[in-house]
Amino acid sequence: MRAALWLLGLFGVAVAAALFAGNNQGTVTLYWPPYRIDLSLNMVVLLLVGGFVTVYAALRALAALLELPHQARRWRVQQKERAMHGALLDALTHMLGGRFIRSRKAAVAALSQEHALEASGEAVPHGKQLRALAHMIAAEASHALQDRATRESHLQDALQEAPMRGSVNEQEMHEGAQMRAARWSLDDRDAPAALDRLAALPQGAARRTLALRIKLKATRLARQTQEALDTARLLGKHRAFSPNAAQSIVRGLATELINSAHDTAQLQQIWLSLETSERNMPELAIHAAQRLAALGGDATQVRAWLLPVWDRMVELPDALAEQHALKLVRALEAGLDALDAPWLARIESAQQANPRDARLQYLAGMACLKRQLWGKAQQLLTQATQQLSDPQLRASAWRHLAELAEQRGDDTAAASAWKQAALAR
Repeated sequence: MRAALWLLGLFGVAVAAALFAGNNQGTVTLYWPPYRIDLSLNMVVLLLVGGFVTVYAALRALAALLELPHQARRWRVQQKERAMHGALLDALTHMLGGRFIRSRKAAVAALSQEHALEASGEAVPHGKQLRALAHMIAAEASHALQDRATRESHLQDALQEAPMRGSVNEQEMHEGAQMRAARWSLDDRDAPAALDRLAALPQGAARRTLALRIKLKATRLARQTQEALDTARLLGKHRAFSPNAAQSIVRGLATELINSAHDTAQLQQIWLSLETSERNMPELAIHAAQRLAALGGDATQVRAWLLPVWDRMVELPDALAEQHALKLVRALEAGLDALDAPWLARIESAQQANPRDARLQYLAGMACLKRQLWGKAQQLLTQATQQLSDPQLRASAWRHLAELAEQRGDDTAAASAWKQAALAR
């Protein structure tokens, strides 16, 4: 479309020129005593146009001639800038390729070229950011080479080039340098230094996923289990891990926190500090109850922590993993001596509602045994031995059946039960 318009315009100019010059009888007379010069109007127009073009071309040529030194200087500066950026790219490439000595040399070369440009009065606008990045690359390479002194020197230079109260880019560079330094301290197994680096970050930067990941590892290394648990919760909310992985990490840290309790009061405080979703985890509830029982805690409190897990096993037998159900049975078995009437009713009703559940048969049989209900205990334990898949529970059931047979004076049945208990292990 533009070409068609230009063509139409050209035709219009040609027609106008033809109409003007084709039948133009005008003349121009110049008087220069004693001379007289007569020129046609067309010739005068051509001379004016030609003179204008000549003068314009001469001025452009003169300007280009005078601009040559400036262009040569810009070309030299451009070549230096290209060499500087090329050295920085080489430093990054060598670092990614694992050639750390070459990477550090290239980063130092980029710094030297930038200093030369600044000394010549041709500093690049992004010079501070470039210097900070080059120092960080050199520090990263020095860290890989186990040269801590050089690493710290370049790190301090990078932090000076990118102050916290500078521009937005400088603040981002400063925060990135602090996070990378924290990671280096973590690699050195220096958890306090890593935590100090993270503490120097602004609140917004400290809650980023990268910073929280470093903090999680540092707090676990420093044995700060409570802080690690809080950090893992934040990472789970930020979806830094998959749901299963986040649950596994939180469960492991909560278990470690429970194991760190030295008395019942401390354990109860830890238990209350856990979130509701964490207290509903079967493995955590069972472990906390067992730990409370081991510390000599109240048996009623132990069973209160186990009650949600018990309800889940009774209402939805398949919802609870086999290993967790077995741990629950063992935990309840350990406290049968102080079992109260409501719990006896729960066990009995659960066994009656699920008569084919060998675990409930075993637990009910053991409860009857503690209450000296010998006949019912023998019946339930005998049924449980036929279906129990856990060797320990099956051996325990046969052992108690052997003891019951000995009490009755049935040596044959006792010997057979003892044999089965030995084979069950």
